[in-house]
Amino acid sequence: MKTIKDFNVDGKRVLVRCDFNVPLDERGNILDDFRIRETVPTIEYLVQEKAKIILISHLGRPEGKVVEKLRLNPVAKKLSDLLGRSVKKLNDCVGKEVENAILEMQPCDIILLENIQFNPGENKKDLNFVKTLAGYADIFILEAFGQSHRDYASITGIQDYLPSAAGFLLEKEITILTNLIENPKRPLVSIIGGKKVETKEKLIDTISRMSDVVLIGGLIEKEIKERGIKLQYPDKIIFPLDEIGGGKDIGEKTIKLFKEKIGQAKTIFWNGPFGKIEEEEFQKGTKEIAKAIIESGAFSVVGGGETVEFIDKLGIGDKFNHISTGGGAMLDFICDGSLIGIDLLKNERN
Repeated sequence: MKTIKDFNVDGKRVLVRCDFNVPLDERGNILDDFRIRETVPTIEYLVQEKAKIILISHLGRPEGKVVEKLRLNPVAKKLSDLLGRSVKKLNDCVGKEVENAILEMQPCDIILLENIQFNPGENKKDLNFVKTLAGYADIFILEAFGQSHRDYASITGIQDYLPSAAGFLLEKEITILTNLIENPKRPLVSIIGGKKVETKEKLIDTISRMSDVVLIGGLIEKEIKERGIKLQYPDKIIFPLDEIGGGKDIGEKTIKLFKEKIGQAKTIFWNGPFGKIEEEEFQKGTKEIAKAIIESGAFSVVGGGETVEFIDKLGIGDKFNHISTGGGAMLDFICDGSLIGIDLLKNERN
């Protein structure tokens, strides 16, 4: 698989598919800029190498229509602040304005196109839309790990028409998650919280095969029992011993047991909080788990929107070895070992 450093980008137009799908408040302010910050090293490298940088991303689910509150203006402002240089935000992702702006670009200039999913051609992978986007650039960089499981125009389509490579973030995600799957330091302790067992049953079975111990949250346990789900590796799984508020948090006995298992780990994978963390009175279990992971000294990999947002609010994100920018994409990668957008990069067609 080629990476960004395999190309000479000096003076070239480089189209970078980012994942700036960040949470916003009602006023359009960014609540968590984690995904934006993680893309900065790739953009800074392209500036250093004097590329003409064209950024594309989606935000929310506009379903092929213009939704004013989902414009990328806040992202452009945040990026400008993080980079310390101007990011020119355009009002569309295709059309005359885009064509003219790209024609006028100088090396080191940065343009951010409007929300790619305002155009119905993105999700439908419309061929004309794909060719139009590809025509704007000389090189394509895939940096949106969190969208790499989507067969969309800007994920898979463009790769048919441009030399393509992975950005630094995508490369890091692939390397760390592949190592977690294939060669973790043992014991590997996996922690699965949250709810919606229908989205996590495959993950639990896959991660149980890889792991020495799997710690499961109370809400997931409840769903497993209610649905009569038979897990493939029950001997590796530890369920809570007690709970608070009917499953809204784990109890003291569970915290003690889980911390003991975490303390023995050399590698830890964590996805999903324990309980109703949006209410402060039910945050203790998740806070204690986070603290135990940090204190264990194990190599820690964390993923999932709720979990990442929670530890970011606590200001402890930098205490973990790797926080994945992918939610569903990370789970799919762990379960399947690949994602469609990444598979195309690995085909060595470029």
